[in-house]
Amino acid sequence: MLRHVHGRVELWPLAAPFRISRGVKTVAEVVTVELEQGAHIGRGEAVPYARYGESSEGVLRQIETLAPMLAAGLSRTELRRALPPGAARNAIDCALWDLEARLSGQSVAVTAAAPLSPVTTALTVGLDTPDAMADAAAALTGSTLVKVKVDAQEPEACLNAVRRALPDAALIVDPNESWDMALLERLQPMLRDLRIAFVEQPLPAEDDACLEGFEPLVPICADESCHTAEDLPVLERRYGMINIKLDKTGGLTEALELYDAARARGMGIMVGCMVSTSLSIAPALHIAARADFADLDGPWWLKEDRPGGVTMQGSTMLPPAQGFWGTL
Repeated sequence: MLRHVHGRVELWPLAAPFRISRGVKTVAEVVTVELEQGAHIGRGEAVPYARYGESSEGVLRQIETLAPMLAAGLSRTELRRALPPGAARNAIDCALWDLEARLSGQSVAVTAAAPLSPVTTALTVGLDTPDAMADAAAALTGSTLVKVKVDAQEPEACLNAVRRALPDAALIVDPNESWDMALLERLQPMLRDLRIAFVEQPLPAEDDACLEGFEPLVPICADESCHTAEDLPVLERRYGMINIKLDKTGGLTEALELYDAARARGMGIMVGCMVSTSLSIAPALHIAARADFADLDGPWWLKEDRPGGVTMQGSTMLPPAQGFWGTL
């Protein structure tokens, strides 16, 4: 049976500005795909990322180019040969998973052998002045896992301010590629003394070869350097952990393979996200339940999320309502 393919750009305003070293976001711009087959509709969402040369218009063009093949029954396996990893493939792959679940009556959790469960997710303190970051951290009192965005300006002051406000929380530090090797080396004693859980992608991806042979005092996690399982032979020489994001892997299909391959190499795993709605988060939860850390607070930044999406109880994220994604 022929499918009908619908792709569109959606804008979801944020409740507060989200600041990282690359800039400020006030709205989540996502691309959604709907695959309609008979009485069933499968949905997927992705967030184009300029860091990887993506735009909403470009992602829509990729989807439109594949529309005839999708209408004719393109499978997830064929999709991986038709598109490179990235946002467009993620949106389509997740829509295919959702459609398959609705057509077969078998949930993604069963098909992927990846059951859902509540997960502890990091909540993020955005980049700001040390005093403002301390205030933002204080608002998260009681949270057990917090990610702190920093850049190369005043990282010591910012991290000390957050730690004073949250003396007991596990802290993740995310410079978003803004540090150099000299700064990373200089900050090692402070990172250890502040009991930082790990540092996420401190160096630009193109400069991370200098991590080979480096022995950090706290673990280092690859984010922008890690896209698919093909990256792991190099990454395991430079990082102890990887951050799996479906917008980088190109969907849940590749993300599941990346998870298995990283575990086989003894690497730690975090599952992350962009600022997005629960439609992006629902597929990632199937990996997050087995990961060491989850950073899936994308919908937490929105003024309003999709009905039936994930819900938060403190630092605990509960899966979406039955039928939201991947189930009947």
